[in-house]
Amino acid sequence: MTSTAPHPASQGATLGVALVLGGLLCQEIGASFAVLLFPVVDPVGMVALRLVFAALLLLIVARPALGGYSRADWITVGGFGLILAAMNVLFYLALERLPLGAAVTIEVLGPLVLSVIVSRRASSWLWAVLAVAGVGLLGWGGVDELDPIGVLFAAGAGSCWMAYILLSARTGARFPKLDGLAIAMTIGALVTLPFGIATAGAVLFEPGILALGAAVAVLSSAIPYALELFALRRLAASAFSILMSLAPATAAVVGVIVLHQHLTVLGWVAIGLVILASVGAVRSAATRSRRLTGLGEPVA
Repeated sequence: MTSTAPHPASQGATLGVALVLGGLLCQEIGASFAVLLFPVVDPVGMVALRLVFAALLLLIVARPALGGYSRADWITVGGFGLILAAMNVLFYLALERLPLGAAVTIEVLGPLVLSVIVSRRASSWLWAVLAVAGVGLLGWGGVDELDPIGVLFAAGAGSCWMAYILLSARTGARFPKLDGLAIAMTIGALVTLPFGIATAGAVLFEPGILALGAAVAVLSSAIPYALELFALRRLAASAFSILMSLAPATAAVVGVIVLHQHLTVLGWVAIGLVILASVGAVRSAATRSRRLTGLGEPVA
């Protein structure tokens, strides 16, 4: 008699997909909560709260050792922390001026361009052109008004995201487990906190605001990172990257539901083009990687 039970590998992959989507959802819900707090706490103050609580959580979990590292190691993790802080500040400044879906769509151009560069194939630049066309469509009629300064902030966050990916890999190679991330997050928090206090003032230390800041940190950082970590154990890296390309759509949906930021039909088409470009760029980079190593993709 033939068994109809699902194959364990298939079940693992399905769970991996659910974990990635859950992480994306939590991340964008956290961002939307931050937007709701902007009238009380400005974007820089909100970033300071998020990074401080995220750093505290990571320090408790990782308990990183600080001895035994070279000067080059500290330069790497220090640069990682600064880029992490800059990326978050620029993204939150973009959220102050742009709808959540539009901000994430523009920001995702950073890792997309990095994927195109990594693939080193002329045909891969077609994906970059498609993505730029999508963003252009978004500005042309996808939303009621696309603030140009907000666009610059989102593009800056995307550029920082490229550097974040590269420095994250280098930090992970120099520091064990979560130690590098915990140290970098702490550096980012320490750099951002004085600016957050200067811009937000005493309101930053009100118990209710502190609690909401902790909630944003958990939703935007702790839960997504944990879910992504578990997902990577069940999915191939290329599949994981393709699923992460759905971030603009997830952000747009959360923006509609939580923040009532509605997009036009043209806006949804524009987001779809960027997602398609992201998937294509990821697949091109993965194809090149397999050709260089001569190995097939790992089975999930």
